Amino acid sequence: MSKKSLLTEMRDTQLAIELIELGARPQVLESETTLSRERLLKLYKEVKGVSPPKGMLPFSTDWFLTWLPNIHSSMFINIHRYITKNSDCSGIEAVLKSYRLYQEYLHTNQIEAVLSFTRAWTLNRFFESRMLDTATCCGCGGHFVVHPDDLHGKYVCGLCNMPARAGKTRKAKAKADAQAELTAAA
Repeated sequence: MSKKSLLTEMRDTQLAIELIELGARPQVLESETTLSRERLLKLYKEVKGVSPPKGMLPFSTDWFLTWLPNIHSSMFINIHRYITKNSDCSGIEAVLKSYRLYQEYLHTNQIEAVLSFTRAWTLNRFFESRMLDTATCCGCGGHFVVHPDDLHGKYVCGLCNMPARAGKTRKAKAKADAQAELTAAA
């Protein structure tokens, strides 16, 4: 019978709390800590005040390749690569730091987050297993998330070649509708 270290359990508990606060799903917690599922569920309820979301984790690489998610995914993975290359940080610690920097950038520039922590964690796993890679845009020189098996000789990113419907979100439509109502009322 192996004895559990109190220090290891304490570190895992602290890590689980950090992950829960960032919105990690239970499957992420189970993968990154040695705490039991029951303990993690109790901890989740204690930290968030509600039961954790149910359901499967994202399992397709396709989500990361659509226009807006690709821009956010590319930003996150570039931050992550910079941190792992220029510090002694790795693993879940690097994912945590990268995600916090991603969030800080969005907050500073008043941009709505597209990438949840669980998606960022999954993205990192896809890169570790070489299911995704980056290609350099021939227009801006940025590195963007792509499928590794696609041809990328003259890759053009979604920022240099925006789709026609880019930026036409529900929020933008609601704002336009509200302005139209004000104009009509005047």
